[in-house]
Amino acid sequence: MAETAWPGERLILAAQGGDVASITALVSGSHPNVRRFAHSLCATPEDAEDAAQEALIILYRKIGMLRASGALASWMFRIVRNECLRRARAVVRDREHPPVPDTAVDSAEDEALRRLEAGRVAAAVAALPPDQRRVLIMRDIQGHSGRMVADALGLSTAAMKSRLHRARATVRHALLTPTGTGGNDARDED
Repeated sequence: MAETAWPGERLILAAQGGDVASITALVSGSHPNVRRFAHSLCATPEDAEDAAQEALIILYRKIGMLRASGALASWMFRIVRNECLRRARAVVRDREHPPVPDTAVDSAEDEALRRLEAGRVAAAVAALPPDQRRVLIMRDIQGHSGRMVADALGLSTAAMKSRLHRARATVRHALLTPTGTGGNDARDED
């Protein structure tokens, strides 16, 4: 089980102190855990590999910013999660807003509303359980066929459809729930 153990505190402290050999060893020792995080959070193996690499680059560059040596795992998990979310948002943004001719210009208000809505969608997707999130991202965001998604995740088509239905319903409910828009919010807080 040495593969799943995080590097020791002495190595982390030496890396935080700027020792290049320790930083290199820390990145190498963290790699299996970071990859595992990425594969559990990202929709595709390609995104997971890219997210893991980006997280390791951040670890290499910013190890001195880690406050407590015992917090390495949670720090890396947050970095990987943020990178997976960034990649999912980019896919959504590219799909929803294909390039338009230079003659069309959005108002600042339209752009602000679009970003707020994209943030709400990304937060709703991120809040899904990992099995539902992967199915939703692969099917609805990346546009893979149902059969391909089921095969890639090792599921029957019926199980994939069930997870996709639950994920869509959860996201729909999250997006329909008022978020402080005033008016009738109090009656919805049962």
